[in-house]
Amino acid sequence: MQGRSADERRPAKLGDAARFLRSLAAKPHLTGAVAPSGRALARAMAAAVDPHVPGLIVELGPGTGPVTRALIERGVERRRLVLVEYNPAFCRLLESRFAPARVAEGDAYDLERTLAAFAGETTAAFVSSLPLLIQPPHRRERLLEDAFARMSEGGVFVQFTYGLVSPIPLRALPGRYRAKGGAPIWLNLPPARVWTYRRSDPSRPARHA
Repeated sequence: MQGRSADERRPAKLGDAARFLRSLAAKPHLTGAVAPSGRALARAMAAAVDPHVPGLIVELGPGTGPVTRALIERGVERRRLVLVEYNPAFCRLLESRFAPARVAEGDAYDLERTLAAFAGETTAAFVSSLPLLIQPPHRRERLLEDAFARMSEGGVFVQFTYGLVSPIPLRALPGRYRAKGGAPIWLNLPPARVWTYRRSDPSRPARHA
């Protein structure tokens, strides 16, 4: 089945931009962008996930689903996706677009409660579009720790940022996690960067890129 043309996709993109603007106006502290992630950024985030590693792929703050779609195009089966979204309207939209992916309506900063229904399942990766930089450092560090507590040994936490430095404070990482920052994605507006975090190998010194 052929993909839709650019002209066919344009109304949906315009509609998603309007949804983001309404969400931003209503709850500016919960919405991380004025528009959905661009295609180049979404693909860069999805590229950090290995679709062959077994387990759930948990997406935090999927919004209208641009990164979700990129993960599916990457080869992640929809049934493996758990989409954690706080906005009820976005939850309904995600359910209609990406079933049988599962949508967990709740707070991404309270993973124990929000993901309680998935406590017995292995998680391979977290992919986050949360606006981390508006949160205090200790809350960002706690999010990373809570995510890795749910992941298998080779798990990865993927996060994009519009900032110039790691959105997870580097002081929280030495000896426990490795951080790697990707090249700036100039095609995204505003330009963004994707960071990946993994558990440190105890036999190797911590590195930051």
